[in-house]
Amino acid sequence: MLISAYFRLIRAGYVLAREGALSIISTKGLPPALAPLRFGIWLGRLIERPSVRKTGHVERLNKALNLLGPTYVKFGQTLATRPDVVGPDIANDLAGLQDKMDPFDPALVPGILQAALEDKANELTELSPPIAAASIAQVHRARLKPASGLPRTVAVKILRPGVAHRFMSDIESFYAAARLADKLVKSTKRLRPIEVVETLDRSARLELDLRLEAAAISEMAENIKDDTGFVIPTVSWDHVAQNVLTTSWVEGIPIREHAALDAAGVDRKALASNLLQSFLRHAIRDGFFHADMHPGNLFADPRTGDVIAVDFGIMGRINRKERRFLADILYGFITRNYRLVAERHFDIGYVPKDQSVDDFALAIRSIGEPLHGRTASDISMARVLGQLFVITDLFNMQTRPELVLLQKSMVLVEGVARSLDPHLDIWTIAEPVVGDWLRKEAGPLGRIQDLQDHFKVAAEAAGRLPVIIAQAELALADYHANKHRRHDGLMRGAILALMGIAGLTLLAALWRLLSITSW
Repeated sequence: MLISAYFRLIRAGYVLAREGALSIISTKGLPPALAPLRFGIWLGRLIERPSVRKTGHVERLNKALNLLGPTYVKFGQTLATRPDVVGPDIANDLAGLQDKMDPFDPALVPGILQAALEDKANELTELSPPIAAASIAQVHRARLKPASGLPRTVAVKILRPGVAHRFMSDIESFYAAARLADKLVKSTKRLRPIEVVETLDRSARLELDLRLEAAAISEMAENIKDDTGFVIPTVSWDHVAQNVLTTSWVEGIPIREHAALDAAGVDRKALASNLLQSFLRHAIRDGFFHADMHPGNLFADPRTGDVIAVDFGIMGRINRKERRFLADILYGFITRNYRLVAERHFDIGYVPKDQSVDDFALAIRSIGEPLHGRTASDISMARVLGQLFVITDLFNMQTRPELVLLQKSMVLVEGVARSLDPHLDIWTIAEPVVGDWLRKEAGPLGRIQDLQDHFKVAAEAAGRLPVIIAQAELALADYHANKHRRHDGLMRGAILALMGIAGLTLLAALWRLLSITSW
């Protein structure tokens, strides 16, 4: 780890503390195990600007995050969707991080396009000034006049020059912080900070290649081709490069402009419901979802009321087991089946096996019951999150890095939906999507998919048998070569056991298949 990473980390901590970032963190709900964090927040607040200490109003956090780098901006974008956590004033200030940042020099754009697209760059004409600028890239409107085909209006997304270096520097600092936390604060080990940063690192590297974003748009388009209510742009593949992405132009009202939505007659309650259900459908049904759904990336079609999403640089993917976990958890809260919620946490490994399922179900009930019958405006998510953290510490729950993007995305989507409809009933809206998918999973189609999964496991087990047998033969040859006669019985027994394990592996897989089929 470079020493410069620690210096950047110290600088970031100073800037954030100076601008009042620590004042938005409530220490009242922190468990005793996080006493070092409570002390660190107290210490950091000693260097706050006097204006923050006197008034409690954080005015410059937006600029501070922008100054620190793109990954800090991403964090600010998430906070901007949660006025219920950070307060409405701070959330409003941070909203400018979503697509209203300072653009890079427009004079650089023609050269970037020419270097990236070569002759195809000449087909992009009437390039506008930047219409949106965020931490990673900025977007221009243009007229595409292809050699064959009709002219059309397109959106041209261009990475900021040098952004990859800044991103990697930020990530390096996060690794430094994660390693320090892992070594110095024992209570954070269960949060697996290094693996969480590794997940964010992979996501960042994918976001810095716009060819992968184009591929993500293409895959999602296939997934939702039969859906209604959720619209995404199409890709012009001839005008895509590592740092340039060209898509169809989409018209809509920014989803955060509530007055404009109301003036256009858009039903905000229906829009919030559509947004939440679409996200759950993508995550649970497809296992592939937009993982950066902040308001700057979402629009509403005033004619149809559809949600229009852009910016697919960060995508999340979860496998079938994780999708079933998510569906069961949501359905457990919807139906108030807290035992189901608890059991699924144990099944996926969130809670260690030495903990009590009954006690954990009781703890989950203490969170779930107060949420039922309440509208979004009545619920303090800051308090709920604090209670969740206490429970995770009490039951020694382990972080699942592969679910980090999903959890972050759910926070974003719920925050946007709550802003559209303060009286949102999350459970009622989620039930049709979650319930339908679970009923399908329990039916014949779900059983066929289970059977396919078990066949795959059996085939993989059978495929490993030759390797295991070959290893056993090598061990036997090595035994004869070295003449270890004293261990004759032991060695032969070990070899036979190894071969027996291989056979039992195959038999167990076949038995499982037969039992599933007969069931």
